[in-house]
Amino acid sequence: MRLDAQPPLIRLEDYRPPAHLLDRVELVFTLAPEATRVRARLHLAPNPARAAEGPRDLRLDGRLLRLVSATIDGAAIPANALVVDDEGLTVDAAHVPDAPFVWEAETEIAPEANTALEGLYMSKGMYCTQCEAQGFRKITFYPDRPDVMARFRVRVEGEAPVLLSNGNLIASGEGWAEWEDPFPKPSYLFALVAGDLRAVEDRFTTRSGREVLLQIWVRPGDEDRCGYAMDALKRSMKWDEDAYGREYDLDRFMIVAVDDFNMGAMENKGLNVFNSRYVLASPETATDADYKSIETIIAHEYFHNWTGNRITCRDWFQLCLKEGLTVFRDQQFSADQRSAAVKRIEDVIRLRGAQFREDGGPLAHPVRPEEYVEINNFYTATVYEKGAEVIGMLRRLVGPETYRAALDLYFERHDGQACTIEDWIRVFEDASGRDLAQFKLWYSQSGTPRLAAEETWRDGRYTLRLSQSLPPTPGQPVKKHMLIPVAYGLVGSDGREIDAGLIELAGASREVSWELPERPTASLLREFSAPVILQRNLGAKDRAFLLAHDSDTFNKWEAGRGAALEAIATLAGDARAEVDAEYLAALATVADDATLDPAFKALLLGLPSEEEVIGHVAGKGGVPDPTRIHAAREALTLLTAEALGDRVEALYAANAVTGPYAPDAAAAGRRALRARALALITARDPEARAARAQFDSADNMTERMTALTLLVAHGAGAEALARFFANWRDDRLVVDKWFTVQAAHTPPEAAAETVARLTEHPDFEWRNPNRFRSVIGTFAMANPAGFHRADGAGYALFIDWMTRLDPVNPQTAARLTASLGNWRLFDARRRTLLRGQLERLAALQGLSRDTGEIVSRLLRDDDA
Repeated sequence: MRLDAQPPLIRLEDYRPPAHLLDRVELVFTLAPEATRVRARLHLAPNPARAAEGPRDLRLDGRLLRLVSATIDGAAIPANALVVDDEGLTVDAAHVPDAPFVWEAETEIAPEANTALEGLYMSKGMYCTQCEAQGFRKITFYPDRPDVMARFRVRVEGEAPVLLSNGNLIASGEGWAEWEDPFPKPSYLFALVAGDLRAVEDRFTTRSGREVLLQIWVRPGDEDRCGYAMDALKRSMKWDEDAYGREYDLDRFMIVAVDDFNMGAMENKGLNVFNSRYVLASPETATDADYKSIETIIAHEYFHNWTGNRITCRDWFQLCLKEGLTVFRDQQFSADQRSAAVKRIEDVIRLRGAQFREDGGPLAHPVRPEEYVEINNFYTATVYEKGAEVIGMLRRLVGPETYRAALDLYFERHDGQACTIEDWIRVFEDASGRDLAQFKLWYSQSGTPRLAAEETWRDGRYTLRLSQSLPPTPGQPVKKHMLIPVAYGLVGSDGREIDAGLIELAGASREVSWELPERPTASLLREFSAPVILQRNLGAKDRAFLLAHDSDTFNKWEAGRGAALEAIATLAGDARAEVDAEYLAALATVADDATLDPAFKALLLGLPSEEEVIGHVAGKGGVPDPTRIHAAREALTLLTAEALGDRVEALYAANAVTGPYAPDAAAAGRRALRARALALITARDPEARAARAQFDSADNMTERMTALTLLVAHGAGAEALARFFANWRDDRLVVDKWFTVQAAHTPPEAAAETVARLTEHPDFEWRNPNRFRSVIGTFAMANPAGFHRADGAGYALFIDWMTRLDPVNPQTAARLTASLGNWRLFDARRRTLLRGQLERLAALQGLSRDTGEIVSRLLRDDDA
């Protein structure tokens, strides 16, 4: 699809209720790789909400389907009354009953040829579905929209030994199985899996005494790597009962691990389908980060059972209603399971790294978008991460008890419904008695607000003046004032807290004053109480003071991060510049503080990513040079190592974890601090001897990958990489790591050539999304100095692969293309090279609408 042939925009303001509603759906699948037959029986009825319109056509969505037969109430439909097009079919109103009726159709599809991995497809001999957002229309003709909900009964016939679908198993025999889901659901939650699978089983007893069968289905040989996923599932079920009063509602809960999957996981009712990397783990094959991701994503998809399944979204513009809320819930869960302070910092790092960049470029859009061409393109950091931040602000504004009361009301009032943001806000207004009309702007205005803080101290009075601004974004040149909750603390010179509280900034500005015996140091935006950019003239001395004394763990980390950003930006501008001595001294204080949690200390001693520095420089009006930023970050790492001296070796030795590997928070925190210490040790040793020694002696994948990463980054990884691959070449998930570490950490001058060689490797299965992302995606998103090399080699390589991938898997191609959203930040030469490559992609004959929409938005005029 060329850009001059873009499909029409779908707009929120054009929403209309469905013409027909569904009560029950009966499906029969006869599976075959090249020609699966699907027999569908839909119990439809005219929607009373549109009764005034009179007779209505029957419109059903469908793509890439061969219609074998179709009837209404058992009668064949005249050929001239049924029209099939590329997006579905229409039956003329004259042949559609104005009363409940039964539509029956048989379609034929080809799962084996479905490389887009949307609808029913095959993954290494396994049948699998992915129906969110609009994949069900690739299975059968159907009103494929989230506000059409029905009860499903499904019969699966085939040669595979395991035949799964949603809900409860009601009957089975040789070569067939029947499933029934008693709860109404939209088609995007439908799931079917069939293949040679093995189940790891356990049971969970709900608080009301119901016993639930838990099954994790995996390929033969993977059974011994499901233990942590099962443990995380049981903890998630218990937590949701305790924290939200939500109990599981079916007889069984199933997870299936699939190798070829566009997403992380999918919350299909009772049958969650997971990318295998978020299920399978063992100490030999998975890192601490893998274990943490498994825990988070298992929880996220389970929590969807209520926030997404039992209550879903009316239309795809309301996607944040299920995703933002469920992300917030999984963040709460992870904070309770591990360190709340560390979790909050990690969430903000993720938000700033992806969502702030999205908000600041041509791909900016509101948490609730107002229009789209392809809904798959709005599974974004704005909808998910910023959507979660909006929930967090709402909880802060009304308080934890009222928040829980509002959620209880939400579940009671809207169970079984497809809802809107207006329904969600109304629940909080009813529970709290507050008018939240202004707060709702967080859902409709794009961009990251700027929060400016000015401080004065005069005659014993400290005055804080806060003001806000929201820059123009595509389609929204003028913004209204937001309601911004600003948590604060005032810290005295002895480190004691003088005052703390919450300031609600609703207008352009607000002043607050205190009569105090001494000038305090203000700790602002505590716990990152709002997703804003804080603009404040905070000197090096105050930063060092907050890093040493702030009781708010987020701002303690933030003070060090701010100092590090300034130091790297300064060194990028002048490699001979001096780094603030007070910052380095404060890091020494942190290193000596035995009371700090090791995971938190590791974050305090860490540095901002190169991407974060790029955003920082651009945000202050500069033009970031990724090559200089990479060198400056390396220089600051060395300066930090030299300033800490023998402390780094002491930290490394003191945080060795003895005994069998355990993925718990305490052990993982010690390994994280040990990894940071090893990075500092290696910065002082060009031969990377300590990293090499750790690689040789490591008995778990976390420490092995830590060492391998440092060796590759220092250009000393060739021998270790060869040994690593020889040891793990038969493990697909570990081989992904082998590809990833090279794409992310090869020094910039050799990165493009290394990635090009990796794409020629026999194990580079580019049609597999995990493998493709591990090389091409990682290169574009995790190696900025290499990707943005001044000669443009990285850009050309990336677009070469996008042109190859787009016809095969448009979703993955579009999501990776979106990683170029910050392309306008760079110098004129890089912008010219990037624009040329984007225009080359835009000109691709047959470009998908997924990728076409992204490229169109990337190339649109700045004032669009």
